[in-house]
Amino acid sequence: MSWNIYHGDCREVMPTLHPESVDSIVSDPPYGLSFMGKGWDHGVPGVEFWAEALRVAKPGAHLLAFGGTRTYHRLACAIEDAGWEIRDCVMWVYGSGFPKSHDVSKAIDKAAGAEREKVPATGGLHKNRNMNDDGWSKIGEGEPTMDSALPATDAARQWSGWGTALKPAWEPIIVARKPLCGTVAENVLTHGTGGINVDGCRVGQDDGTRNRPPSKPGNTYAQDAWTTNPENRKPFEAAGLGRWPANVIHDGSDEVVGLFPQCKSGGIPGKSYATNATAGQGWGNIGKGGSGTCSADSGSAARFFYCAKASKADRDADNHHPTVKPTALMRYLCRLVTPPGGVVLDPFTGSGSTGKAAIMEGFRFIGIEREAEYVEIAKARIGAAEAGAGPLFAQK
Repeated sequence: MSWNIYHGDCREVMPTLHPESVDSIVSDPPYGLSFMGKGWDHGVPGVEFWAEALRVAKPGAHLLAFGGTRTYHRLACAIEDAGWEIRDCVMWVYGSGFPKSHDVSKAIDKAAGAEREKVPATGGLHKNRNMNDDGWSKIGEGEPTMDSALPATDAARQWSGWGTALKPAWEPIIVARKPLCGTVAENVLTHGTGGINVDGCRVGQDDGTRNRPPSKPGNTYAQDAWTTNPENRKPFEAAGLGRWPANVIHDGSDEVVGLFPQCKSGGIPGKSYATNATAGQGWGNIGKGGSGTCSADSGSAARFFYCAKASKADRDADNHHPTVKPTALMRYLCRLVTPPGGVVLDPFTGSGSTGKAAIMEGFRFIGIEREAEYVEIAKARIGAAEAGAGPLFAQK
């Protein structure tokens, strides 16, 4: 079996794991919001959690940790204070959020002891043939009712339409890295960690166009990489894999895609790919007489960002965990920071979304979960996704 889940507090389990044995940490820890009254979400994990995670991580290993928009500053500080280097923050944008707002007008009426008119719960106020004196339908016996949206007092009317919260539409993902041993090159060669998988996580393009395509095949300019020599083409054909992964990720929902404008990227005259890019940005000057204009493409600006679409069955059967992350998103994140065949650790496993994603990507996985009910759910989900054999992770 290529995975193992420990039932217990990660502060007690992680000290039993071997030091520098984990290639990446991808986790969705508590946000400290007391979500749905759950006891496990009463606080943001502090420095002691991330210090132990640092010990078990290899030099250069990356940590990806979800946070809440109200509390992720505490998460970032705790991770940094534990010795991790904050490298970035990914914005995960989605369209499924529901506003948890308090109606100010209703609160004022309630405080004044004023009751609002009762209206049918199924349709609100509506006109029909059974009208009363004010033109609105009567409420039949036994019909479910609700408070009208119309304020009952003058004070409440002044604050009609006011609430206390915005609709949630994004969550931050802290990107941190354990300090390197030596240079990036030395660390990668020694430990296999330190870099991110750019080509493996490029953003696909449905229209089949390239990102910064090379100039016309057959050109023989001295600095044109697209020459007749196939060996010279290989490093640059990666452009056809898609766009560079960004620090914005969206879920592909119509609501989110609609926020992005329709745009067209213009051609870039006078530049092309080159083997000896003088600007240090993968671009080089074109020899005399060469135009080297890169072709343009168009569409929604959403195409520049990864789309993590989650199916309705993503939770799997009998999974009642309230904060399940999309499998597609977790697969992408695991792939972004984990070397081939590496070990992914999740100290806050929950229902096992990270573990399921890691196994589906061909990685090994260590999970730790405090709540017994979620341990069994995680085991079932990861077991169903298991894609090969691997060693059990022995404790010290």
